[in-house]
Amino acid sequence: MAIATINPATGETLRTYEPLSDHELEERVALAAAEFATYRTTDFKQRAAWMRSAADLLEEEREEVARLVTTEMGKTLAEARAEAAKCVRGMRYYADHAEGFLADEPVDAAAVGARRAYARYQPLGPVLAVMPWNFPLWQVIRFAAPALMAGNVGLLKHASNVPQTALYLGALFARGGFPPGCMQTLLIEAGRIERVLRDRRVVAATLTGSEAAGRSVAAIAGGEVKKTVLELGGSDPYIVMPSADLETAASTAVTARTQNNGQSCIAAKRFIVHADVYEDFSGRFAALMEGLRVGDPTEESTDVGPLATERGLDDVERLVADAAGRGARVLCGGVSPDRPGWFYEPTVLADVTPRMRVFGEEVFGPVASLYRVEGVEEALALANATSFGLGANVWTTDEVERERLITELEAGMVFVNGMVVSHPQLPFGGVKSSGYGRELSAHGIREFCNLKAVWIG
Repeated sequence: MAIATINPATGETLRTYEPLSDHELEERVALAAAEFATYRTTDFKQRAAWMRSAADLLEEEREEVARLVTTEMGKTLAEARAEAAKCVRGMRYYADHAEGFLADEPVDAAAVGARRAYARYQPLGPVLAVMPWNFPLWQVIRFAAPALMAGNVGLLKHASNVPQTALYLGALFARGGFPPGCMQTLLIEAGRIERVLRDRRVVAATLTGSEAAGRSVAAIAGGEVKKTVLELGGSDPYIVMPSADLETAASTAVTARTQNNGQSCIAAKRFIVHADVYEDFSGRFAALMEGLRVGDPTEESTDVGPLATERGLDDVERLVADAAGRGARVLCGGVSPDRPGWFYEPTVLADVTPRMRVFGEEVFGPVASLYRVEGVEEALALANATSFGLGANVWTTDEVERERLITELEAGMVFVNGMVVSHPQLPFGGVKSSGYGRELSAHGIREFCNLKAVWIG
């Protein structure tokens, strides 16, 4: 893929970029390594001041940045503004809490025969961040804010279709006061990631993206014995049991499926509904999905904008066509509107079976699959019948049912009577093919730290 801004609402190429030369790439890696040697010695108070300054800049420039994001990847302006605001909150959260999260942890000295003993968190060094286009601000900030506050430095390889957003983020931290080598954007092709990852000066990597990309990065890093954190795909279940508030469950289901134009790893994708409320829920859900306005993402009245890439649209069209061809009922949508750009109508599929590709593959667009189950046992079996294990949504007021679902769902996150959302205060990540490691919360900032045992006799 060329490094270019292509407006997904029109298909028009607005700007292209030349990738870094080998010499330029070497300069950036060398700068990161040199910067880490001194930056790691700065104290939390200084890092926090720089982080708050960068957050203030992003807050001041929120409208401009939101329009840039919308132009590059197509999310609605309202969602882009909200994403920028979330980044500001995340940056301030780590500015406020990093020192406490990484404080020395005392150990019972007498038990280990010492006068004093403790565990200390220390930064690792330059970390390569391979980031996707779907949340082009937040995915980067949720790595960068904790990593920089921990004393690490970052090298950002962003998705090739959001280069202007990538460059903005690379400059944001320097403008906030961080030394220039602390966070650098690398405009390079995907084929050059391996070279950076194998460089001895780069000590770890984090990737948010496809399962294939995650496997590749994990294999390379494993060969080099380097730490990785992977947040990969998801096919999140949305389980609705008879005790649920159906009106709220149905309206929330629409947001859970169509947020970011349906292009979110933690979007609810498989709607597993108890037979006793299936007809009621499916009727409400399909009607609300059909009522969404698809259109220009810069217009405030638009609910769903275009998919980010032409290939993404092709993938969604093929998955829906396969399901319909194998007997799925299309309750609404199922077509691309006749207009320029990469748009797809919000779609609900019923009677989905294992013979259909949508049963086992992640659909990265505003397409929901409905399933009818007879009880909690069947709901759990269907929810876990996937290679993914990122998030899960549960709607029930039955306490026994709730506890069983929380315990037995194979997922990194379970949200009860609400949709899966990332919060700085909660650990974020999955199991199975959805990846490993955690971002956010205290757990996230510690991922790229050396936990050093200290014994003093």
